[in-house]
Amino acid sequence: MDNRAEVRQFLSTRRGRITPEQAGIEPYGGRRRVPGLRREEVARLAGVSVDYYTRLERGNLTGVSDSVLDAIARALELDRAEHDHLYDLARTANTSGRKRAAPPVPSGVRPELQFLLDTITGAPAFIGNNRMDIVAANTLGYALYSDMYRSTARPANHSRFIFLDPRAHNFYIDWERAANTNVAILRREAGRNPHDKGIAELIGELSMRSDEFRTRWAAHNVRRHYAGTKLFQHPVVGLLELNYQVLGLEEDPGHSLTVYPATPGSPSDEALKLLASWAATENIVELAQAGARG
Repeated sequence: MDNRAEVRQFLSTRRGRITPEQAGIEPYGGRRRVPGLRREEVARLAGVSVDYYTRLERGNLTGVSDSVLDAIARALELDRAEHDHLYDLARTANTSGRKRAAPPVPSGVRPELQFLLDTITGAPAFIGNNRMDIVAANTLGYALYSDMYRSTARPANHSRFIFLDPRAHNFYIDWERAANTNVAILRREAGRNPHDKGIAELIGELSMRSDEFRTRWAAHNVRRHYAGTKLFQHPVVGLLELNYQVLGLEEDPGHSLTVYPATPGSPSDEALKLLASWAATENIVELAQAGARG
């Protein structure tokens, strides 16, 4: 990605969403042609000169200090994910002269991780990478995403499924929310891994093939994605309301473990038991892995 363009667009879109009234300051100057704070107002809130903030917003974060980044984050009312993203952009700007390509992302997982997945029998679980691929799953994980595995494209990929497969609109109860979240996570990963060829190729493909993706990508939203609740409409067992927890894998950089348990005794808990029975009769693991082999 073009770091200067990313910085410029990220800061200007964050600035554009805050009014002087929201920031608790008197409006600066006369009539406004565009919504949001002016650069002069952000500079005043951050305690830096207008010229310096203008330089930063034009994409030049070279040499910027952590204290200035923190001040800008406060002025723009950035949340934690946005604050982290600003730091990622600054890190890239300050290492641009010695950039190196991201290491290859393994296509599978260590046997120990597959064993761990297979010990989780009461909830869907999978291991994903920072390119939104599912690189390994347990039986219920394959069964939950059975529609994703109907495609022969491998590895199975959340972003491609959401934006390129019509079945995703039925699978996600709130498709708009799923789409917004997916793009925000992908942009955060792109900021953390600016030289990752696989991420860049995925973004390019989706930008070419999906207007829905392209519009969301232009918003420059980022978010953290570690815990919460999701609703799915599974084609076999119907409505599933599942909690989720995402755990980073320290020994496997760029990978995370996601587990989707249901509340014990809930209708979704019973639906997961039915899903497990269906997966066994349909040999869902073998079918998914056969697709992976080609």
